[in-house]
Order: sequence, then structure tokens, then C-alpha cells
Amino acid sequence: MAGMSKLHPMSQSEFDAFLERSIPEYAEDKVRAGNWTQTESLEKSRKEFEELLPQGLNTRDNFLYTLYDEKEAVGEIWMKTIPPDHGFIYEVYIQERFRGKGHGKSIMLLLEEKAREMGLKSLGLHVFGSNRVARNLYEAIGYEITNVNMSKTL
Repeated sequence: MAGMSKLHPMSQSEFDAFLERSIPEYAEDKVRAGNWTQTESLEKSRKEFEELLPQGLNTRDNFLYTLYDEKEAVGEIWMKTIPPDHGFIYEVYIQERFRGKGHGKSIMLLLEEKAREMGLKSLGLHVFGSNRVARNLYEAIGYEITNVNMSKTL
């Protein structure tokens, strides 16, 4: 179980590593979901990240945190605030070797605290339908489905 977990603003080197991991990962998710072809996916993913974070860590209304358990970085979370009082979580990530130990729940609840301190009244997120583990976690801590996209491979 997670010990003394804390959220810290992401450092520049953590942010660089975050992009290096997230861009290809998001590209793969979009290919798997049938949204993009393999060929275009990396470039499209990079472009989307550049549009969402044009000033990197200093992009206005974007908050990127690293989750530390004791002194070890175990995961990351990225939230954007949307006026007047809504937040949207773009990314939740727990390193593979730390999964299944309660860190996913910790990072979400710690972010909720930050969101409340900022005066936010709600948080939204997107989760790929195939990601059952994440969906179960979000539902367990009170997230409700607002939209469902469905498809069938013929």
C-alpha cells in the first residue's frame, strides 16, 4: 500500500521524460482505438501535445505533478483548468513496477485536494474503453460515465 504519498510540481527533467513516454504511448492508444493509422500516429501525437502544452511546463492553466512515495517518483498526473470551475485530467500514469499498490487511487485523491484548493467544482477525464483497470478505479472513487463511444469491427 502507498506510504507517504505527495504530489510535487513536475521538474523540467521529469517533464522531458513525461513527453518522451507519453507521446508514443498516446499514439499507440489512438492506433489501438482505431482513430489513427500507425504511420501518422507519432507525428499527430507530438502535434497534439505541442498544441496542448505550447509553453511546456509553463503553459497557462495546466498543472503537471509527479507523485512521490517517500522519496521515490512513482507516477504523474496532468490537469488543465477550464473556467470557471472545471478541471480536466489529461494523463494519469503510474510506473509499471509500482502498479497494484494503491498509487493510482492516491494520485487521483491528492489531485482532487489540489483541485478543491483551486476552487474547482468538478473534474473530468477520458479513458479508453479497453482500459478496464483505470475505469474500475475511476468508478470506485466516484467518477460517472458521461459519454460512451462504441464501435464494432466487421
